[in-house]
Amino acid sequence: MSLSFNIHYQSPTSRARLGTLTTPHGVVETPAFIFCATKAAIKGASAQQMRDAGTQIILSNTYHLMLQPGSETVARLGGLQKMTGWKGPMFTDSGGFQIFSLGHGGVAQEIKGKGQAHRPKTMLKITEEGARFKSYLDGSLHMLTPEKSIQVQRDLGADLIVVLDECTPFHVDKDYTERSMNLSQRWALRSLAEFQAHDNGTQALYGISQGGVYPDLRRDMADFLNNQPFFAHAVGGSLGASKDQMYDVVAMSMEYLCQDRPVHLLGIGGIADIFAGVVHGIDTFDCVHPTRLARHGGALIQPHTWEELQEDPKGREHMNLKASRFRDDPEPIDAKCPCETCQTMSRGYIHHLIKAKELLAITALTIHNVSFMNRLLTAVRNAIKSESLASEKSNWITK
Repeated sequence: MSLSFNIHYQSPTSRARLGTLTTPHGVVETPAFIFCATKAAIKGASAQQMRDAGTQIILSNTYHLMLQPGSETVARLGGLQKMTGWKGPMFTDSGGFQIFSLGHGGVAQEIKGKGQAHRPKTMLKITEEGARFKSYLDGSLHMLTPEKSIQVQRDLGADLIVVLDECTPFHVDKDYTERSMNLSQRWALRSLAEFQAHDNGTQALYGISQGGVYPDLRRDMADFLNNQPFFAHAVGGSLGASKDQMYDVVAMSMEYLCQDRPVHLLGIGGIADIFAGVVHGIDTFDCVHPTRLARHGGALIQPHTWEELQEDPKGREHMNLKASRFRDDPEPIDAKCPCETCQTMSRGYIHHLIKAKELLAITALTIHNVSFMNRLLTAVRNAIKSESLASEKSNWITK
């Protein structure tokens, strides 16, 4: 298959749209959720289980895989799809986000929130050439340049790849943000040149929107991206200190970006975030939340489940199956959910697995949460087509 993006429905009342993202490894119906197989594995589920749960596309991390096992090893093993057994579309990031944030508390707190006002200890120096950093594994020194990032992603073999950019944290001022944006533009051009020098039609390159929370910088970055031959765009960088500000930044970014290319929202994918993003034209989302939540005993649920439990949800989107009240509960997580977990396991059994520290608990909850997100995006696509996004939102969000 060739690489292409086709919009087959555009809402007349918003920027929400339905599309098909065609890759050499399959077609993705958009809007879509991309699950994070950070180190070339979904924590808690196999490739086949991801397929069975309705997954269209997964993401792996350039930074982690360049350090272990090394991109050359992945290439010798046939690339990510062959190595992992996942035959569908794949996305890789550039590695920059992890360099600028790993080892410094929560990565989202630093890049997309207030965080602390210093670089992570693994980040040594940013220069025109690239970013010098220490491996979190063994302390060895590395330099990631725009060219190196593209080379690594070429070895990994993902269908959709990303330029290297500097991820500006929230605490820096506008002058720093602008200088960083200009550096990211120069890195983007170098990434593009490296990509074009070896383009064989099997990968597509995303440019990244930077500019922090500043409308004029987001507009300038969009003008730059729109005038370059990128296949697609991604919205990245600092998105503000609150949900409301994040939604404002996404809206302003999307206002300036050209409308005929697919757009990915980097590292954001909560339930409310998806409903907020699609109305502005976001086509794909990625987030570790569904699988991370599973590893902590959490199951994503819809509002009707809280009603069945006769409990006040207080804005919660998940139930904590570690809680003792589920010890003797014979019901599935959600009787209306068709996933393997809900069809075969009770809340009480999953509670037991968690308390017994059985790995099956993580797998069961991961399968449920993955299925939940895929059902959510199917519902979102159907609601866009029927112009019922606002009413559909109440089926998934309690407030």
